[in-house]
Amino acid sequence: MIQFPSDIAVSTPEKMSMAGMFVSYVMERIQEENSFSARLKRADNIATEYQSWELLASFSVDLENDCERIPYCTVGAALARTRPKENGTLPLGTAIAACFREGYQSEQAKVRLRRLLACTSIKESCHILRPLLMLMACRGVTPDFVQLLEQLLEFSGESQVKIRACWAKTFYRQSIDDSDRTTEKVHD
Repeated sequence: MIQFPSDIAVSTPEKMSMAGMFVSYVMERIQEENSFSARLKRADNIATEYQSWELLASFSVDLENDCERIPYCTVGAALARTRPKENGTLPLGTAIAACFREGYQSEQAKVRLRRLLACTSIKESCHILRPLLMLMACRGVTPDFVQLLEQLLEFSGESQVKIRACWAKTFYRQSIDDSDRTTEKVHD
């Protein structure tokens, strides 16, 4: 049985996913309580992640299961660093490109994306995402944290290929959108 924190908002939509409820709750709490935010910032460090376990346990996250615990820690820490007022709308690939002036054409962005796409486990992808999410926070880029958490939780087996393809597609989508706009102008 899922036991939500006693101070979680009761007005959550009925069809909101567990990831959505977690992100909403964390965003609300980090705005109100600095000590909560400070503890959660350490969640993506293996030596200090235990400070977030009370929160994770209240969302029925299996603390012994790395594939479940680590994505929540990674996203929770990123939320605490970013302190967004609302969830972002950028898919991960688009958010990576948005961190660089040249966007999807930036060599640094391409290298970071390729390294992320080379990941073969949830643990590895979260390890690679940590500095990317810090970069996004520094550059004022807010990804869709709910979507990211859901993708990380599903990052195994056949889903892994689909998720990596989604990240690549959203990264390079800018180039597709640009060529569509160019084509439209030519035909005018």
